[in-house]
Amino acid sequence: MPRFAANLTMLFTELPFMQRFEAAARAGFDAVEYLFPYAVPKKELVAALRDNALEQVLHNLPAGNWEAGERGIACHPDRVAEFREGVARAIDYATALGCPQVNCLAGKMPVGAALHQVQPTLVENLRFAARELQTAGIRLLIEPINSFDIPGFMLTRTDQALALMDEVGSPNLLLQYDIYHAQRMEGELGATLGKHLARIGHIQLADNPGRGEPGTGEINYPWLFRHIDAIGYTGWIGCEYRPRTDTATGLGWRTALTH
Repeated sequence: MPRFAANLTMLFTELPFMQRFEAAARAGFDAVEYLFPYAVPKKELVAALRDNALEQVLHNLPAGNWEAGERGIACHPDRVAEFREGVARAIDYATALGCPQVNCLAGKMPVGAALHQVQPTLVENLRFAARELQTAGIRLLIEPINSFDIPGFMLTRTDQALALMDEVGSPNLLLQYDIYHAQRMEGELGATLGKHLARIGHIQLADNPGRGEPGTGEINYPWLFRHIDAIGYTGWIGCEYRPRTDTATGLGWRTALTH
């Protein structure tokens, strides 16, 4: 049976952020992830994880001004210094939280820029981050995101991400495979997971359309969960979806779709 981690950015949003740890534990989760830890002192997050016997499995590198609509800065040639500072900050937090991997959001294409103008920056930033994180014992992930939800995002497809990983050439750079984003851009979920399992460091889920709970849309999650087990994936699957009502009420899918 797959191991599910609660994404506390998306789930239990009826509660203040720091109360979501306890809610996740009460709902039967053993692990959590969320977008960014940086607004909360490390000691408070460490205590929330410890007090609720939770494992932290993922957070992102700093991604610029999120509230202003930025979705990563790794492809911005004029922000390399800021990116490198963010790598150091991510290592500081991930080390304190015992988090084994962090995700790098490539970002939206800079206005007026062409791909060939920003690709070298992204490659060099990823090489730097992969090297620094490897020294700290932390894996680096990259995630394709669909162009419907985030128009202009630089990295949108699995094959594009794998080619980028080849160009970076680091064994410490793996793919974060988000089932929802992949369904919107390319489909072929089972085949892609099976073919590239060795290069996948983390999986996330939501159904489509609407980024809802598994079982509410077009994805055949009972089959897909069996397939994920059959191909031998043993990592966590982050639950990064929008609940239809309150989070706890909608968690029945974990039993209904995995047995």
